[in-house]
Amino acid sequence: MTTDEVVGDAEVGESIARQAGRGLKWSLLGTLLTKIGSFAMGLVLARLLAPEDFGQYAIALAALGVLMHINDLGLIAATVQWRGKLEEMAPTAAVLAAGFGIAIYGVFWLAAPAFAAAAGDSGAAPVVRILTLIIVIDGLTAVRSGALMRNFQQKELIIANGLGFVVNAALSIYLAAKGNGAYSFAWGQLAGAFATGVLVCVLARVPLRISVDRAIAKRLMHFGVPLAASLGVDAVITNVQLMIVGHLTGPTALGYFLLAFNISSWAQTILGTAIRYVSVAGFSRLSEHDDEALSAGVRASMSVLVTVVAPIVALMSALATPLVVFLYGHSWSPAAPVLRILVVLTLARMMTRLAMDVLMGAGATRAALWFNVGWAIALAPTLWFATQFHGLQGAAMAQAGVGFFVAIPLAAVALRRVRVGVAPIGRAIIRPLFVALVAAVIAFLLARFTGPYPVVQLLVAGTAGVVVYLPLAVPREQLSRWRDLAGRRGGKPEPAAALN
Repeated sequence: MTTDEVVGDAEVGESIARQAGRGLKWSLLGTLLTKIGSFAMGLVLARLLAPEDFGQYAIALAALGVLMHINDLGLIAATVQWRGKLEEMAPTAAVLAAGFGIAIYGVFWLAAPAFAAAAGDSGAAPVVRILTLIIVIDGLTAVRSGALMRNFQQKELIIANGLGFVVNAALSIYLAAKGNGAYSFAWGQLAGAFATGVLVCVLARVPLRISVDRAIAKRLMHFGVPLAASLGVDAVITNVQLMIVGHLTGPTALGYFLLAFNISSWAQTILGTAIRYVSVAGFSRLSEHDDEALSAGVRASMSVLVTVVAPIVALMSALATPLVVFLYGHSWSPAAPVLRILVVLTLARMMTRLAMDVLMGAGATRAALWFNVGWAIALAPTLWFATQFHGLQGAAMAQAGVGFFVAIPLAAVALRRVRVGVAPIGRAIIRPLFVALVAAVIAFLLARFTGPYPVVQLLVAGTAGVVVYLPLAVPREQLSRWRDLAGRRGGKPEPAAALN
């Protein structure tokens, strides 16, 4: 490699780092504000609605979760990853995404009664039909959303999502107060998606053109079909739990399970969503230029991810009971034992989701598909039998066990397909994982001896856990490097810093 090539690679890495870093800051800020608002809305709705209403909503949400991942045939990611000019593929991709979205919704509108009955509550069918209409909006706006992500325009995406949340919250709370039950969720979320979609189309500034180029369509399908299948399987992994639990335990127990699942996903929905806004684009740009840059970026990103998420997961597990009682009241306490186990799955999900982003960015969509198929094959029967024999806690144990002992090893194998070494990643995450476990044990023991008041338990035990974790989990020299990286303005960061 010549000196000019080395300098060129460094400049590429610097540019990607700046763009990804700027996008990540906006993503974190916007996602955090949106999730705080969503959490507040959940507190209000939990006091206006019954667990049965949450159960019906969970069934509709399971359907939406699956369909949202397959309705555009991976064309959002294809837009982000496209090797060439966006103007060349946008008209063809827009036609394909809109057509598939409308067609899939039409099929599922007919299948909604059977789906709801299979999930244990046939009365949820109208809610399913309303909520899944969001996939049509998603198909119509797919290319515009992908264009914003491709260009690291996270600020515009956050503004659009913020408007959608305001509309969603206002309508959902109003309808719940009027006694509309699970329909409150469905109509509110649909209205919010519509508002977001309109603003995305305005902000993306992608000209509206309708045409289909067969050669481009073939390239898009070659990338998108395996990815859509992979994301569909991933969505099944995430949402099949709701159908199985609802079928075996009934809508009330499903309501408790949904609450525990939502709380356990806080870190994933805040940090994971913000990271995904920039990770696919960042890994895609790195993979275009240098394999070692991609491998270094993955190692650095995974290390930071585990260091940040491990203590959150550990302390939420240790303090599950006071957390649920303090936030939602004693009537929701049956969700606490489920949360204690289920929150552990969050760490496995975030690690494997980052691996999926690497595979998408590198164009290895077939490897992503086989990874998710393997996970699904292991999860479905394990979850069914565990729920039958041990109820909600069995369902949680099945998911956490399969996540750690099946999904993470499969992700490691898939990463090797794109020449990312996993041994250095393993060495980097052992320390924070062990210290997080120690902090959780200390927090759990302190919570038992600080009296019956949940707020006192959370403050005392939670603070103690954080105080134990911070100085022991991260070496002092690593903290110094992160501070230097965060404060660097004029220097040239390494390509690995693009997603750090």
